[in-house]
Amino acid sequence: MSLKTPLARVRGLGSAKNGSSHWWVQRLTALLLLVTLPWLVWLLLSTAGADFVTLRLTVAQPFNAMMMTLLVIGAFWHAQLGLQVVIEDYIHGGLEIALQILVKFACLAAGIASVIAIGRIAFGT
Repeated sequence: MSLKTPLARVRGLGSAKNGSSHWWVQRLTALLLLVTLPWLVWLLLSTAGADFVTLRLTVAQPFNAMMMTLLVIGAFWHAQLGLQVVIEDYIHGGLEIALQILVKFACLAAGIASVIAIGRIAFGT
């Protein structure tokens, strides 16, 4: 037995059955940020006043490069998920679709650029 009208079933209105996965991914990326952001604060405080070469060598250490990469991926993924919800809630029509696409591409491009920059620092190229 369904509470949907026949017209609603034909139009496909209703739950898309993917809200819980979105919720879980947003919580997991928040947990990732809770782990990596204190590390970033510690790294910044421990290298305060250091010269460029020291900073580059510090970020180039494998553990630091890995943590920085996790931070960047988690931050952009979490930002994209959060902005998606805001756009879905407050913007409607064609502008909603355009903004969703723009946010996804902007977060993807910024994330890729950040990972490439970390890789260049870590591998010294």
